Amino acid sequence: MADRLALMASSATVLQVPGPDGVVRDVRISNPDRAIWPATDDIGSTEITKLELAEYTVAVADAMMRALGDRPVTLQRFPEGIAGEEFFSKNPPRGVPEWARSVMCTYPSARSHPQLVIDEIATAVWAVQMNTVTFHPWPVRSADNDNPDELRIDLDPQPGTGFADAVRAAYALKDLLAEIGLTGWVKTSGNRGVHVYARILPTHEFLDVRRGVIGIARELERRMPDEVTTAWWKEERGQKVFVDFNQANRDRTIASAYSPRPLPDAPVSMPVSWEQLGEVSARDFTVRTVPGILAAQGDAWVGMAEAVGDVGRALALWEADVHERGLGEMPFPPDYPKMPGEPRRVQPSRRRPSP
Repeated sequence: MADRLALMASSATVLQVPGPDGVVRDVRISNPDRAIWPATDDIGSTEITKLELAEYTVAVADAMMRALGDRPVTLQRFPEGIAGEEFFSKNPPRGVPEWARSVMCTYPSARSHPQLVIDEIATAVWAVQMNTVTFHPWPVRSADNDNPDELRIDLDPQPGTGFADAVRAAYALKDLLAEIGLTGWVKTSGNRGVHVYARILPTHEFLDVRRGVIGIARELERRMPDEVTTAWWKEERGQKVFVDFNQANRDRTIASAYSPRPLPDAPVSMPVSWEQLGEVSARDFTVRTVPGILAAQGDAWVGMAEAVGDVGRALALWEADVHERGLGEMPFPPDYPKMPGEPRRVQPSRRRPSP
């Protein structure tokens, strides 16, 4: 646990944060009383300060590092708290401490630049000092930025559906993953959705992994046609849970496990066991409740690193859809270059017939 060292001219606090090999890092937190989450009368919550966020980060250090460690990370930052301006830092912010490192990452545009790698919790605390609320790690390790070692599936409830609908889809997805040799691990998104992860061997690059996710998503849609959709365009989704296959793209990230979200009451994206999933609410897990829950119950994702599968059978689902059902590529995000085989990137209601 971090210790508060001293007040510096009443405008900063120094946290002493445990580091590797018994080292203690001094991390300066300026404006410690800044309200990152303001008080909200409607849900009766009090404000949560920058210092409280830093102390939360230390309290969940071991579990958070299992999710963040050795991965390039994008920082979602709020200089004036969640009610103010936000931006995503891909380049490491200025003033990176000497114990931190970065790694070069290549983006869909083919440009490359460095991204921060969090090797110890003191780096995450320093990121909080830089007003980071949510950590967005890439699904790769720093030594190989092109081949993902995590398959991530975002179950996103559309209007008219909610968390309970995403939970039902998650249980069906768990069974489907098991059938193709993958072990599913689940967490709340911190909002209305559910995230399902599976560790994979880093044998395939992003586009292959994305196609594996599309194959899984289409099979889940066939099994739950009234509840699940793979439709990229919102106007076609209806009141269903959207399987967001494009989260598997290069430079697309999901909020880390144990990462707070910039929403009222400071919810946390929280790993849970499959046995717990049907009994919890996403709002059970906040910056103030998670340290105690974690201390009492442990990390639900312990063992994930050893449960590594092969993405090959997911890719086989894709291949079957292509060759047996005539299904092809799906739309890419709007900031991507036009990709080979991609359908027209035009909203269906605005399409004109091809000449």
